[in-house]
Amino acid sequence: MSTPRFVAVVLPVPVNRSYIYAVPEPLAPRVGPGARVVVPLRGGGRSVVGIVTEAVSHLPSAGVEIKPIMAAPDDEPAISPPLLELGRWMSDYYGAPLGLSLRAILPGPLWSVARPKGPAPLEERVLVLTGNGMESLLERERRFKRAPKRRAVYETVEALGGSAPVSHLVKQLNLSTSALEGLVQQGLARIERVPEMRDPFADLSSPPPPLLTEDQRRVVQGILGTALHQPALIHGVTGSGKTLVYLDVLRAVVQSGNGAILLVPEIALTPQTVARVRGVFGDKVAVLHSGLSDGERADAWRALRRGERLVAVGPRSAVFAPVQRLGAIVVDEEHEPSYKQGSAPRYHARDAAGIRARLEGARLILGSATPSLESLQLASEGRVTTFALPDRIGARPLPPVEVVDLRSAPRLAPAETGGGVIPWSEALDTAVSGALDRGEQVILLLNRRGFATFVQCPACGNVPGCPQCAIALTVHQTPPAMRCHYCGHEERIPDTCVVCGHETQRLRGLGTQQLEHFVGLRYPRARIARMDLDTTTSKWAHHHILERMARGEVDILLGTQMIAKGLDFPNVTVVGVVDADTGLHFPDFRAGERTFQLVAQVAGRAGRGPRGGRVFVQTRAPGHHAIRAAAAHSVSEFAAAELPLRSPPNPPYPPRSGLVRFVIATSDHARTADLAEKVAGWLRRAATERLDGALTVLGPAPCPLMRLKGKWRWHVLGKAAEPRVLGRVVRAWRSKGHRAVIVDRDPVSLL
Repeated sequence: MSTPRFVAVVLPVPVNRSYIYAVPEPLAPRVGPGARVVVPLRGGGRSVVGIVTEAVSHLPSAGVEIKPIMAAPDDEPAISPPLLELGRWMSDYYGAPLGLSLRAILPGPLWSVARPKGPAPLEERVLVLTGNGMESLLERERRFKRAPKRRAVYETVEALGGSAPVSHLVKQLNLSTSALEGLVQQGLARIERVPEMRDPFADLSSPPPPLLTEDQRRVVQGILGTALHQPALIHGVTGSGKTLVYLDVLRAVVQSGNGAILLVPEIALTPQTVARVRGVFGDKVAVLHSGLSDGERADAWRALRRGERLVAVGPRSAVFAPVQRLGAIVVDEEHEPSYKQGSAPRYHARDAAGIRARLEGARLILGSATPSLESLQLASEGRVTTFALPDRIGARPLPPVEVVDLRSAPRLAPAETGGGVIPWSEALDTAVSGALDRGEQVILLLNRRGFATFVQCPACGNVPGCPQCAIALTVHQTPPAMRCHYCGHEERIPDTCVVCGHETQRLRGLGTQQLEHFVGLRYPRARIARMDLDTTTSKWAHHHILERMARGEVDILLGTQMIAKGLDFPNVTVVGVVDADTGLHFPDFRAGERTFQLVAQVAGRAGRGPRGGRVFVQTRAPGHHAIRAAAAHSVSEFAAAELPLRSPPNPPYPPRSGLVRFVIATSDHARTADLAEKVAGWLRRAATERLDGALTVLGPAPCPLMRLKGKWRWHVLGKAAEPRVLGRVVRAWRSKGHRAVIVDRDPVSLL
């Protein structure tokens, strides 16, 4: 095969084109499709890391200067052919420049020009025995006659297999450093430097139960007996042991010499999760997570690429892990919106996993107690095979759910709840008190952080808002401040109204900080832990809180959605949803589905032990189908009520129709509205002139969150029954491009 003289290189920038560079002869063996290269930028004197996509035979017109590649830092391509093809699919499907799609595939540290090889690997000094005529006992006696410490080191390392880390010999075994050096001087050993992986999870391990239940074995056998190209959906109730099924299937994959990827939602990637996986696969596991240091992520990536580790665990970006001989991808809690990337390319990890599995001949396994309607739709069409786990381990029943109508149910007197701000029913109060008296644990969900939703002047009604976003500032008490949860703007809590000067301010709404304050006053003996974004910013915060809960050092765990899933505490007998309506009435077609999933998931935290459990869902909409279905633990009941609302004669929405959202954002409101009109006009012309009316255009209209981070926001929606129609639309817009317009195909939120 001839060596390419010129190659096309894409750069990690929002530009929809590649650039041609010359390949210097010394670099040619390292330059091929998928290779990282350092290239100069035209007219700036700067350089950047890019990705080679293909060899080029036809050069641009004469007179165009073609600069040479400056460096090729890797011995082999950083992006494998299947991953390169996946990047092309993401670019085409989501309408993103190819450079941005490939940027998502490699960890951030590998895009550094200053360190093109990424963070330098740590090296460990290892003492390796050389032998050199030490086979006979007489020779050993002669050489060590006056050096018993050297002999002790020699025979210790010999018993350890002939090599051992110097740090282990000196620090753990208390052997003499001078004795080690003496062996090296005698020529009986040498010091080697080997890469040492930075792995913060190295000491974690939690062996799984030795035996699967009959239901779990049936599902494992069913999945392994299904054709590789047929995705599987494990629909198991909370507590049915879906994770054990994943691990058993992956064990078979790894035993056959193949690798695997386990995707988990961001908030579920806790040390407990990693410990369960390491309990099966030991040091074959690598964790890829944005919370790790650059060095830790780079080491995990390198270990997977070299084939030293076979199982990658992580949130959505782990779908791009360079696992060798990929045999299976598992997407746990596949319904989670955190699998959707918020910046270009706005991929959904579940869908990217499906494409990668197809490209590499790997098995795709989805799992959830509350599957997305998209996955249920695919299952109904036979494109996904469903395996049910209808019962909990040990045949424990799902907990009964009592729906408490906050409009009429008896509640604590306002004097007992801080003026009536806390919706606290007598039913929930009695249940919590009883659980605490019996030494049991309680989980309380309120999916809104902060102390109060906003401050309002009782005289003129003014509500302080964020100057950058069209949203009220949320009140926090630890530390005291008003904060915007979108842009981070912060102000002190005012003593007087800035509009009318009235002295007192009235707190409106309820957040987790205020709930924590109330619960502490109501149950003074209870040990309380709060888990939300404000209490879990440090690296191991989730771990420490959940460890205290597992040890029985917490009586009441309260928090936002991060406590709603993945927690398994047998002593939790009461779960309370303090206000199920926090997201139910958002102007988003998925609001009901998100509420159903959240309530059903948190309800599943109760009753996992021999004492059973009860769930209390407080709401002002007890008749809403999402609340009723969650109380019945019934996905089928929810789907039967929700799908008709997204189907004709109602306006069709996913999964009955594909959706693409164009979000226009500028600092000038009039310009934003005008540009939104132009985008809508372009879409309508495309629908009429090129798509035979197969595209329905809605809008333009202001976004529900009309102003964020100083920019005014409008959006336009495009809907089509055929995916190829939306594909043509996003690719056509990609060729036009406009930096003020964001294209989001298959959006998970319309806010």
